[in-house]
Formats: sequence, structure tokens, C-alpha cells
Amino acid sequence: MTASVLAKLILLAPPGTAAEDTGAPGFTEETPPGMQSGYAPVNGLRIYYEIHGTARDGHPPLALLHGGGDTIQTSFGKILPLLARGRQVIAFEQQGYGHTADVAGRPFGFEQSADDTAALLEHLHVGQADLFGFSNGGTIALQVAIRHPKVVRRLVVASGLFRRSGADAWLWAAMANAQLENMPKELQEEYLKVAPHPENLRSSHDKAAQRMRAFKDIPDAAIRGIAAPTLVVVGDSDVVRPEHAVELFRLLPRGRLAVLPGTDHMAVMGRAGWLVPMVEEWLGMADEGAGR
Repeated sequence: MTASVLAKLILLAPPGTAAEDTGAPGFTEETPPGMQSGYAPVNGLRIYYEIHGTARDGHPPLALLHGGGDTIQTSFGKILPLLARGRQVIAFEQQGYGHTADVAGRPFGFEQSADDTAALLEHLHVGQADLFGFSNGGTIALQVAIRHPKVVRRLVVASGLFRRSGADAWLWAAMANAQLENMPKELQEEYLKVAPHPENLRSSHDKAAQRMRAFKDIPDAAIRGIAAPTLVVVGDSDVVRPEHAVELFRLLPRGRLAVLPGTDHMAVMGRAGWLVPMVEEWLGMADEGAGR
């Protein structure tokens, strides 16, 4: 495993310039025209969010859940502008990542992040949304569908784990020995540039690694209970094994499966030419007849 892959799975420092955590909208010179952004007081956090595109009748917003250690830009920078052409897209950054500050004494957890996601949507007066989660964000999206089913209309789960066996043993060995000093210097430097509290670099890294070390399987019965139609996406050379994606697909009552050829974990979100048409078609399908 390369250091860059491990860094992405634990704490990938995002590029760009952070907006000051004042509660005011976080506009920068690079802010796309018409984009709104701000901070939402949710579950003891101040969650940074962006709203892109225009709401359309009959199409709920699409909420994007970034990968472990990622930001809106590093997970979805290539596809967000394309997805926002035809619908409203809500993107936000989880606890301790990007513009969203960490909270002392609050561990990182998949279930907690799912609750934060549902609470953010409630804060934004979104009764129901489609969810697109990548990597850890895919696991969080599954948890949202399990814990807050009324919030979710449709799901896209890209490179998401629901069982420890879904990733090869080397990943868990790497997590067991994860240390900040092993993160590439350039990634550390980027984190220090954008984090609202750069002194939390080591703490955020260690909490992210601990979340992965404590990863618990989602019970099969819980997956079978997900009512939302779900598109499962995986790269053929992903950290998440294709066989694991097939297992998830088989358990879901209303699932579809897409395996991207010639694609590793780092490349999945870069496949805009494949992903965007698939996601747009999936989210635009009528509920009747969806799934297998």
C-alpha cells in the first residue's frame, strides 16, 4: 500500500483556502457563481456546507458525503459541478475535516456522522434527499439509510465498506500502525493551511485512525432493511474488494451494481465521464420498477 492511499483513508489534507469559522458564509475568490455556503450548528459542531445548483420540482437535493479525511473538493471536485447542472446539490464537511472544526472529547464514528448528516439536512429544512457517499462517506450513507430512513430517497454508495472482510488484511494492518509521521509532508502542510485549528492535526489523524480500527460490521439484516434504492459503485482495483461490493448488492432489496474497469480507490471519483451519467440516470429513475 502506498503512503498516499493510507493518508487518504485516514486523513487526507485538502487543498484550497478555508473560510474563517465565524458562522458567516464562507465565500472565497474561487466560489462558483450562485453557490451558497455557511456553517450549521449541529450536534455540538459547526458543520461547513455548500449549496450548488437550483432546486427542481420532483427532484430532492443530492447530499454528498466525502471520504475519510477528504473534503468536498478532494472527493467531489471533478463531479460536483456536473451534478449541479440539473439539480440542487448539498455538500458538507464532516467533523474535523476541511472547514469543519473538531470537537474535543467527541470521537469520530460512522453512526455519529450519520446522525450529524440527518441533523444537518433537518437544519437546512430538507425533509428528504438523495445521498451519494464515497469511501467512508459510503459507509456513513448506509448508516443514514438505516438510522434515518425517512430522510433518504435514493443512495449511491461508492467504495463503501459494510464488513471488515470487505478490505484486504493489509489495510487493517496499516491502520493498526498508523502514525502521523508516516503521512506525506505535503499532505500535512495542506492540512495546516486550511484547518480552522491546525494544532489539531495529530488529534484528528489519531481519531480518524481509531474510527477505522474500531470498525464494526453492519449486520446483514440491517442492510436488507434498507428500503432506499441503492447504486453500489466500486473500482475493479479498489481498496474495497469487488467481491464485497457484490455482497452488498446482493443483500440490498433494491440494488444496482457498477464496477469501474481499470480503477483503483484514488481514481474512483475522477471517473466523471462514467460516474455522472450513471448517477444522473439512477437518481432520475421513477421509483416504480427500481432496483433488480
